[in-house]
Amino acid sequence: MADELRDLKIAILATDGVEQVELEQPRQAVQDAGAQTHLLSLDDGEIQAMNHDIEPGDTFSVDGKVSAASIDDYDALILPGGTCNPDRLRMDEDAVSFVRDFVTAGKPVGVICHGPWTLVEADVVRGRRITSWPSVRTDLRNAGAEVVDEEVVIDDNITSSRWPDDLPAFCSAIVREFAAVRAS
Repeated sequence: MADELRDLKIAILATDGVEQVELEQPRQAVQDAGAQTHLLSLDDGEIQAMNHDIEPGDTFSVDGKVSAASIDDYDALILPGGTCNPDRLRMDEDAVSFVRDFVTAGKPVGVICHGPWTLVEADVVRGRRITSWPSVRTDLRNAGAEVVDEEVVIDDNITSSRWPDDLPAFCSAIVREFAAVRAS
């Protein structure tokens, strides 16, 4: 990866409980491709990442609150998983609206693991082909999605993956899909 994403601004939406590798690796991949990233959250300060949902990981400084963010300021969005992270995000109307507006505007979104819970709450998966962590799949089906068990699934502007083992393929896919923004 070189400069495919140069001059693009990528939002990463996460809060306490985010799975650390699902925040770090996609962030690093898009930064290595030249993008600028902003970590948006529910509150200012820092968020506590987790490893395997049970072991505290590192903390990460928040660049801004999602309640003050506009989708017009970003070219793409990353929604990492971790069980608690999307569960908290889907209970926040500002986070849900931000995600809904991003998807309906046709801007590219990368989502992994439990991250699709926020897409379900935003009501943007109906008729979409998507993958996720196994325990999220029933929620996706109930929300009208076609759920598949594949490493990476690309459906229009949503790129999804199942779990941390998929991160190499997921990171390559989001860089490729986000780079299409520059081509359009």
